[in-house]
Formats: sequence, structure tokens, C-alpha cells
Amino acid sequence: MKNQLAVQLYTVRDFLKTGPELAQSLAKIREIGYTAVQLSAVGAMEGDSPEVDAKTARQMLDDNGLKCAATHVGWNSIRSNTEAEIEIHHTLDCDYTAIGSLPGVFGGEGYGGKGVEGYKQFVTDAEPVIAKLKAAGIKFGYHNHASEFQSENGQVLYDVLLQNTDPKLVNMELDLGWVVAAGKDPFDYFKKYKGRFPLWHLKDMKGTRSTEFGTGDLDMAALLNARKDAGLKYFFVEQEEYSVSPLESMKINMAYLQSFKPH
Repeated sequence: MKNQLAVQLYTVRDFLKTGPELAQSLAKIREIGYTAVQLSAVGAMEGDSPEVDAKTARQMLDDNGLKCAATHVGWNSIRSNTEAEIEIHHTLDCDYTAIGSLPGVFGGEGYGGKGVEGYKQFVTDAEPVIAKLKAAGIKFGYHNHASEFQSENGQVLYDVLLQNTDPKLVNMELDLGWVVAAGKDPFDYFKKYKGRFPLWHLKDMKGTRSTEFGTGDLDMAALLNARKDAGLKYFFVEQEEYSVSPLESMKINMAYLQSFKPH
């Protein structure tokens, strides 16, 4: 599992606001033992004139022996700036991009607030964009929160996505913590939709709060042992709340992973 040991940079979001902070955080992540990252919530790379562009970020990653395994990019940017996003991902040598949620999932206008029909409309609108990404060698992913597991007339919204998307085009980035927080069983999804989940956000949860591995509600060992059924390529260790500092939490989580004996 060595090549799968990655960090979702949202975990250390408060330490990514400047170029020097980003470089220092990447060095510390590599020192802990992680080998890849998902670029997300990197303040130094945001805005119209970012302090750190893709070329500089790639150099920082290379300097620390880290791979950019995936990014999180908003759907509106992927749709409206497809060619620019392709160029950025090629510069980063990054194979996957994922959207964090559908527009409207947390309120306001958008697909996510329109129930089953909204989810189906997203699939229709997204297909040509995702096909363009695929032609450029970039795989598209969808990341869930708990909201996607609401039901409408007996249909779970997340299942609507799975049932109406081409597995060759859409890779599900399963946030295991939010699946469990929503009252669903990840193993049921691994069985029903075998191989559809190449990306995971691996987090332990106490209720709706994330916690260090082995201290929450998830059976982390059993989940990791189900990775083949899921089709796992990368898991991104993520923690949104901490009992200690974010980097100390990442050390605790790494120690847990190093103690894990895979079946």
C-alpha cells in the first residue's frame, strides 16, 4: 500500500496560505512518510494571480519526492475552463481531478438542490466535459458528503449518480467518513458497485466529527481489507477536526497505517 499513502491537503489548509507555508507543509508531510497528496484548499494557489502557479507547485512536489495524485476543483471551473485545467494537471503530472460536491448541495442554485432530476441533469451536462478530460489523460472523480445519501421517492441520490454514469468516465471518490455519518454501509457499495471507487477520503469519525484513526466509529482495518472490491488506487488521509495539531494527527494516522497488516 506504500504508493497509496496520500494526504488530502485540506487537512492542513491553515498552513498553505503562502508559498513558503506550502513548501514547509509538503516537506513535513513527506517527512512523516506520505508519498502523495491531493491538492485542495491551497490558498497560495488560489485567485487570479496566485503566488504559486502549477509549475512552481510541481517543483515543490518534486523537491520533496511527492506526487500530486489528484486535485479538488470546483465544477464551474472544470466546465468553464476545461483547457486551462487540463494544462494545469499536465504540468502537475496529475492523473485525477475531482469535484468536492455538486453546485447546490449545500443550498443555493444548482444541480444538488433539485433532487433526482438535478443529479440526472448534471450527468447529461457533464458527459462532454468529462470526455474531453479523459481524452487528455485526466480521470474525473466525484467526492461525496452526507447530503448525497438522502432519498427521494425511494431513490438514494448518490445511487442515481452511480446508476447513470459510465464507469469508464466517472470515478467515485468515496468519503468513507461521510458515508458512515449518513447511516450507510460502505461495504454495501463495494459489493453493489464493485470497482467504482478508485479514490477514497480515508477518515475516522465520531458522529459527524473526524478524529484520529482507530478512535472513531469506522472499522478502518476492515475497510482497508476491502480495497480490492472497491477498486482502490489511492486513499487520501483527511481530517477536518483534530485533538492535537493537524500534522500531529497525520503522524498518528500514519502510525496506524504502518501497523496495519493487509489481507
